[in-house]
Amino acid sequence: MPADMPLTELLQYGGSSPKPDDFDAYWERGLKELEEQSLDYELVPADFKSPLADFYHLYFTGVGGARVHCKLARPKRAEGNGPGLAYLHGYSCDSGDWFEKIGYAAHGFTVLAMDCRGQGGPSQDNLTVQGTTIRGHLIRGIDDPDPDKMYFRNVFLDTVQTVRILMAMDGVDPDRIGVYGLSQGGALTTACAALEPRVRIAVPVYPFLTDYKRAWQSDVSVTAYEELLYYFRFFDPHHAREEEVFRRLGYIDIQNLADRIQARVLWVTGLTDKICPPSTQFAAYNKIRSEKELLVYHEYGHEYLPYLADRAFQEFMKL
Repeated sequence: MPADMPLTELLQYGGSSPKPDDFDAYWERGLKELEEQSLDYELVPADFKSPLADFYHLYFTGVGGARVHCKLARPKRAEGNGPGLAYLHGYSCDSGDWFEKIGYAAHGFTVLAMDCRGQGGPSQDNLTVQGTTIRGHLIRGIDDPDPDKMYFRNVFLDTVQTVRILMAMDGVDPDRIGVYGLSQGGALTTACAALEPRVRIAVPVYPFLTDYKRAWQSDVSVTAYEELLYYFRFFDPHHAREEEVFRRLGYIDIQNLADRIQARVLWVTGLTDKICPPSTQFAAYNKIRSEKELLVYHEYGHEYLPYLADRAFQEFMKL
């Protein structure tokens, strides 16, 4: 299957979804709320053991009072302050196995993997909103009069709090922080690097949560954006509110955050991706102004990408 646009056009594509006029004020308000959150956390030793790292369940209180869970891996033989790596997972998944963190911990990284609220891990989703929450988190809060009730607004802020906790830990150099994630995790990696400018290296892989209108124009029934189909079918079948819906989604569209990034970015995409169409990804990539590199898998989609883990490791070893 060819890309939804030729690569030459993808590299020029500027996005289709609208950006709300008060977008910057929206996120400045969110960051101000986050400043009031404590960086205190609770550690619970994990049952998993390794001679290379110590493992903990970490809990913190996020915006709105939600209890957020992370998995923490600390290197046993670290000398001085080493790098930190925040890992952000895919849609409906969780923070992954402990074993996945050992490789980085063995190389001196402190790894903190966040569980998104109300998804596959134990993090709480205590958000109370008006309107539907049918078939996914993307539309959670879309009908609430208060745009600050958008689900992903809080999750984006959770990623920043996660990184700030990591930066403040003993044994971590706050100037050597990387962020990594695939799909939803790629979107959260992008948002985190945009909202916390001290992130040094970001590796987003085929990111979700971008250019919603373009995603809608694709075969939405087979993409990660399927819940938009259900929303319009059940709650706006005549699309009377289409413009309003896409404007509201603009608050949580990573293409609108991308120009804030100051980190070096290794952006990874597959040109046959049906889940997160390449054009939606390039809408964000093309707006990044910091140092960036594009890693293209021409015959791959939203799937296992060979040598990706090796390439990401090489990138983070620059920290």
